[in-house]
Amino acid sequence: MTDAGRTDPLAPIPGRPRVLSVWLWYPAAAAGAAPAPYAPGAWNDLHLPAPVGWGETEFDAVRTRAAEGGRPDVSRHPLVVLEPGLGLAAPQYTALAENLASQGFIVAGVTPTYSANATVLDGRTVRSTDAGNPRTFDAADLHAPAAARAADALLAVWVADAHFVARALADPGRTPPAAHADLRHVGYVGHSFGGAAALEACRTDPNCTAAVDLDGTQFGPVSRLGLDRPFLLVATDSCIAASCRGVTASCRGVTASATANASDQKVAAGMMAASRGHGRTQVLTGAGHFDLTDYGAYYLAAPLRKLLPLGKQGGPGLLRKVGDDVGAFLRSPTAGRGSSSTVSTDATTVVAPERSLLQPAARAAVDRTRALPRALTARGGCDSTRARVRRRSGAPGESRGRA
Repeated sequence: MTDAGRTDPLAPIPGRPRVLSVWLWYPAAAAGAAPAPYAPGAWNDLHLPAPVGWGETEFDAVRTRAAEGGRPDVSRHPLVVLEPGLGLAAPQYTALAENLASQGFIVAGVTPTYSANATVLDGRTVRSTDAGNPRTFDAADLHAPAAARAADALLAVWVADAHFVARALADPGRTPPAAHADLRHVGYVGHSFGGAAALEACRTDPNCTAAVDLDGTQFGPVSRLGLDRPFLLVATDSCIAASCRGVTASCRGVTASATANASDQKVAAGMMAASRGHGRTQVLTGAGHFDLTDYGAYYLAAPLRKLLPLGKQGGPGLLRKVGDDVGAFLRSPTAGRGSSSTVSTDATTVVAPERSLLQPAARAAVDRTRALPRALTARGGCDSTRARVRRRSGAPGESRGRA
């Protein structure tokens, strides 16, 4: 999707319009089509390269629950705009997106160009820039002045991306599912930095009915002014929900982490105090930052798992529960208002066989783009709130979605 009315402030060449890749998941009229491949064709390059990738699920073995290009259900469905964590891409949230589509939502997964470690638009590889993935985010405390200024500036771009996609889907001629989007009921959902963007996007969109922040510390005006719509904050091993219940004792003893956690907690508490909307919080004890992405559902060999911010209590069952809870909240955002909960997952629980969809789901393929293999670096453990995918100098980049 090209936003011809906006110049891209993250592009290395000034004056270019902002171009985005968007994946769509939506309720289908009927089941029966063959399941959509997880990473079709060149998208298989999302897989980690060898030798690290030898410890990761082969994507050909990943079963999706959506059909490619299925006929949309004729009913009107609320729209969810989904934004990823910094450096990650919309396809890496397929499990969450499919779950929401099966509950009756049209999900538009946005990959912010120049913030994803690498993407391809119209056959041209586009990698991250320092403007789109600032080095100041390597600070121990993301709310330190320099990092916070950079975060606020980048947040404005991501929020504009989310608003543009929501507006673009008002055009039924852009893609068939758009004709069935109920734009009077728009929800914004994001993970990590995308969670902060979801809150601010909701604050500034009169059509927003609710927002969900999945383990992302808050930035921008919403962190100071609060939100007048219902919102849900979901925390793993972090303090982004104004509580540090999910943070391990060892993390509390690390000076740098303690400072960062205190900043996250203070900002979240201030946002909640300033909010007039109904705020809810949920803490997933024993879960890690990447357990809210598809990494929580992959098979990963033990050495590779230790490199990623994944908790001992995560896995497909937790990822499914998060999707169920997010969908339930978006359907009835004021139910249980003002409540909080702590969810303790059981590492010995056997995940039940894949359930049937509540509603057949499909995935739109508007413009196919190309992905590149990438190297993962992420701060895990005590700093898992800030974990992200960062392309190392000389290493292949991360991947992105389709528009």
